[in-house]
Amino acid sequence: MSDKIIGRNPVLEAIRSGRDIDKILVKKGKSEGSLTALIKAARQAKIPVSEVDKIKLDELSGHENHQGVVAYVSQTEYKTIDDILSYAESRGEKPFVVICDKISDPHNLGAVIRTANCAGAHGVIIPKRNSAPVNEIVAKTSAGAVEYVNICKVTNIASAIDTLKEKGLWITGADMDGESMYSVDLRGSIGIVIGSEGDGISRLVREKCDFLASVPMYGRVSSLNASVAAGILMYEAVRQRLS
Repeated sequence: MSDKIIGRNPVLEAIRSGRDIDKILVKKGKSEGSLTALIKAARQAKIPVSEVDKIKLDELSGHENHQGVVAYVSQTEYKTIDDILSYAESRGEKPFVVICDKISDPHNLGAVIRTANCAGAHGVIIPKRNSAPVNEIVAKTSAGAVEYVNICKVTNIASAIDTLKEKGLWITGADMDGESMYSVDLRGSIGIVIGSEGDGISRLVREKCDFLASVPMYGRVSSLNASVAAGILMYEAVRQRLS
């Protein structure tokens, strides 16, 4: 699901070009010169940077001259919002889109993608930054669904929601303070927003939602795992759309 770029200048140019970079590994220890500039550029672009031993970099680079840096770049073929909507139209169905707002756990993201495929969603939208990358863990957790789901990576989730609304979709956010999901109409052209594991939906994205829906809770624990909540909401949408 991902490939590697090796060497300071190639990695720095990849950052500057805006290429999708999942993470960057740099040699442990004090950085200097061009490596310092590279790390600064990566952090400004909100790309995760981790320090590792030189031996690890040697192994990852096939013992080529890595200059203390290896970057993982995604090989996933991302789609556009128009691709997702065109796919729905080709099936003669009203668009059903799942929007992930900063889901950071790759296991949760993989589970959401898997359920989206099972529920017949036409696509999944994720942010370019502050999100788990679509990597080997996501692919494995999704049980291969990443190969069949239209995944769209966007710079800004709030702007993507605006685009969807302009295309006629109604946006429902999963939120503990929302009304019961049984009272929210999920039958038409819809987007369902799932928030991050700890913080839920971000404030701006929450304000963009047309509705907020909650999963009724009857036990002593007051919250659900993000991917579980996503699955329940998706299948409530399926139930309504088939009724």
